[in-house]
Amino acid sequence: MFSYKDIGLVNTKHLFEMAMKGHYAVPAYNFNNMEQMQAIIQACVETKSPVILQVSKGARAYADKYILRNMARGAVEYAHELGADIPIVLHLDHGPNFEVAKDCIDNGFSSVMIDGSALPYDENVAVTKKVVDYAHQFDVTVEGELGVLAGVEDDVAAAESHYTKPEEVQDFVSKTGVDSLAISIGTSHGRCKFTPEQCTRNADGVLVPPPLAFDVLEGVEKKLPGFPIVLHGSSSVPIEYVRIIEQFGGKIPDSVGIPEEQLRKAAQSAVCKINIDSDGRLAMTAAIRKFFAENPSKFDPREYLGPAREELKKMYMHKNIEVLGSAGHAFDK
Repeated sequence: MFSYKDIGLVNTKHLFEMAMKGHYAVPAYNFNNMEQMQAIIQACVETKSPVILQVSKGARAYADKYILRNMARGAVEYAHELGADIPIVLHLDHGPNFEVAKDCIDNGFSSVMIDGSALPYDENVAVTKKVVDYAHQFDVTVEGELGVLAGVEDDVAAAESHYTKPEEVQDFVSKTGVDSLAISIGTSHGRCKFTPEQCTRNADGVLVPPPLAFDVLEGVEKKLPGFPIVLHGSSSVPIEYVRIIEQFGGKIPDSVGIPEEQLRKAAQSAVCKINIDSDGRLAMTAAIRKFFAENPSKFDPREYLGPAREELKKMYMHKNIEVLGSAGHAFDK
């Protein structure tokens, strides 16, 4: 057993209490490698934001669970060296079963998600409670999920979404003991969060998605007053990154995300954690494609990963300041 407390990480409990009081959302940024981690920590230190370093099952397979644990240790020390001991969470995103969640808890994660949303309701309750009962022995916080998000990202895939049913959430939280709840209100995984048929087009021909189901969110809030709510699949898929990628040889048609003004509105409610992954992938890919197109003779990874890291940092700072509202809240009491 390796405790997250030994490396200076925190769980989400206090962060979510402060976020709900302050009407902002804590950023949950997925990462797989050193450059992503550096960009996240730089951005959050400079904006004085708390942060959740989020790791999917695929990221654990790619980077190795022991390396990730030590990257989290490095993130804590890196923030200290940069001059601000911001609160940092290491979180399992979309844990597929009890065994993976337990392994993360045993290896230094301070928070885990168990995603039983595709299971029948009673089975979702059972597996979520099993994870909660184990995690709470070690002061690890647990996120559960009700409702299904459409789209594909890493190992998570669903053909269509199913909104969370507000009438189920109180029973689910009571029976499982989860610390936060991910809900489905129209966000989606991946870079194509809606089909073209679901969208309209503006004067520039850019796809405009349908609005989020804020009535469902309000229904959940009424059933669970003061309880932390999480939004998955909340990348905005910035059109500038899509255009750069396609300008320099990429083919990612019909890319559309969640408008930032809708995320800002959600962050001012009970939503206190917002997950962002695809935007980081797009920012990195846009910067790297542009670099190679302009520097075809270059092959040193430092020369193309450096600009990618800078673009990531810029994007994360924008999210903290303009979208999630978490900037300046790292040390809320």
